[in-house]
Amino acid sequence: MAKQSLIAQVHDNRRTMSSFHIGAKAGDFAKTVLMPGDPLRAKYIADTYLDDGFLVTDVRNMLGYTGRYKGETISVMAHGMGGPSTAIYVTELIRDFDVSSIIRVGSCGTVHPDVKLRDIIVAQGASTDSSVNRIKFGGYDFAALANYPLLAHVVSCIDKAKNNVHIGNVLSSDLFYSPDTELLNLMTRYGVLAVEMELSAIYTVAAEFGARAVGMCTVSDVIRTGEALSALDRQSSFDQMIRTALDAAVTFESIVNV
Repeated sequence: MAKQSLIAQVHDNRRTMSSFHIGAKAGDFAKTVLMPGDPLRAKYIADTYLDDGFLVTDVRNMLGYTGRYKGETISVMAHGMGGPSTAIYVTELIRDFDVSSIIRVGSCGTVHPDVKLRDIIVAQGASTDSSVNRIKFGGYDFAALANYPLLAHVVSCIDKAKNNVHIGNVLSSDLFYSPDTELLNLMTRYGVLAVEMELSAIYTVAAEFGARAVGMCTVSDVIRTGEALSALDRQSSFDQMIRTALDAAVTFESIVNV
């Protein structure tokens, strides 16, 4: 009994002070968090768009900030590269800091003939070659899907006159340098819009904990032609997607809180 009480006390302390990987205090995060993979993109968003922004965590240099956008409290935090890293931060944000909505603002590659460099992808679903979802879902295939109300709201906030936008399936791959030479052909055959590394984990963790999630990605490379944005471009030039995500975040919170 004493051992159980000690474990419960440790868990309570983590909830009120920090989690294993996020060095923030209870209340430091807004209900909605924008999540890029790159910590420097998180810093760019905070520095560029948030009023009164402050650093709430920098454990392992996985930077997280909270501030105000158009008068509403909003947070941004990086999740790193790959599903396992992402699952850690999304789990702790939802479970330990009461975050209810995640919007990924990432980059992706494409082999789809209709998708071009700098196009915006909104992922309604995320196929995957990862075993993470099967481990979580008892060995079965979990359909990793965006929260539809949040997805629909994000789409409604996109200025389609200024952006080429695609809505559909993406592939979340565990390996950036995959030895599977047929994977790109399969993506083309099945109409998969883009490949990235995190959304399947985000959607699955959000479903597990009853939260909402949607992913937006800007196309940073066209795989078959070799067209690609630079690291600096990926860090600091996705403003159209970022502004859309911020606008959607603050207006969606006002809708769900009515």
